[in-house]
Amino acid sequence: MAGAGKVVCVTGASGFIASWLVNLLLRRGYTVKATLRDPADPRRTGHLRSLEGATERLHLFRANLVEEGSFDAAIDGCDCVFHTASPVLLGEVNDPQAELLDPAVKGTLNVLNSCSKTSTVKRVIVTSSTAAVLFNEKPLSSDVMVDETWFSDSDFCEQNKAWYMVSKTLAEEAAWKFAKDHSLDLVTINPALVIGPLLQPTLNESNAMILKLINGSSTFPNLVFGWVGVKDVCEAHILAYENPSASGRYILSERVMHFSDIVKLIKEIYPSIQVPHKPADKNPFPPIFQISQEKAKGLGINFAPVEEALKETIESLKEKGFVSL
Repeated sequence: MAGAGKVVCVTGASGFIASWLVNLLLRRGYTVKATLRDPADPRRTGHLRSLEGATERLHLFRANLVEEGSFDAAIDGCDCVFHTASPVLLGEVNDPQAELLDPAVKGTLNVLNSCSKTSTVKRVIVTSSTAAVLFNEKPLSSDVMVDETWFSDSDFCEQNKAWYMVSKTLAEEAAWKFAKDHSLDLVTINPALVIGPLLQPTLNESNAMILKLINGSSTFPNLVFGWVGVKDVCEAHILAYENPSASGRYILSERVMHFSDIVKLIKEIYPSIQVPHKPADKNPFPPIFQISQEKAKGLGINFAPVEEALKETIESLKEKGFVSL
């Protein structure tokens, strides 16, 4: 197996993307040192401990994003660090600094600082987002192709109170500066809206959007997003480590779609499900822009169709008891 004898670290391991990443790493034979705020909490660890290979090769460590040095023990001796831990809050935020900005930015710097203290870490993979790509004053239209050269503008995001976008943008900017100053080999993965089956017992923000569409909401958001399946996102993280020539940023999006198109897909897959028929506002629909797949495909990613990820999401929501259809 590719990972036999290699030790890696995954931060925030109980989360949606991180849980799948731990799962795939264990299946590849890696030994995984996973960080959590509370390794003693069974709701955050039960699904990880039950993964194939976990008994032999999964080790849990306590760490807190805003606690300097708390990642040292988990990162010491690792070949690669996958930094996925960062809060995802897409709705109303009461205290942006405490709830989003400090954990995202200080947390990233704390993890990278721990990486710089050990000579074993060969590469750091940071889970960023298209939140750090798309949000600037450039107009998005049907003839626009977004690629890895695009960066969000944190001032523009702050003016629009898009705090999650601010957090991901500032965190990625801080990561690139730290990596340059400390000669760390850094790669960022910038996924669009990530959906797919849940391993963890809790509901994450992106899958919650799908749940609303199938659980009685009368409207759908008048928004356009890139969409991608969680398994492809985690595969990209691992390939970004295993491929020596991987570098820079990798945007991941199988397709850019309006929520009205997602609703149509749900209806095609599940004709009996009642879905909303009107948008949440009367504004014109935003245009469907394009996101380049060239760099991601060069890494070796063959994107699974959105339809597949959507069906897996809904089946998982049913299985976990979030909805009865």
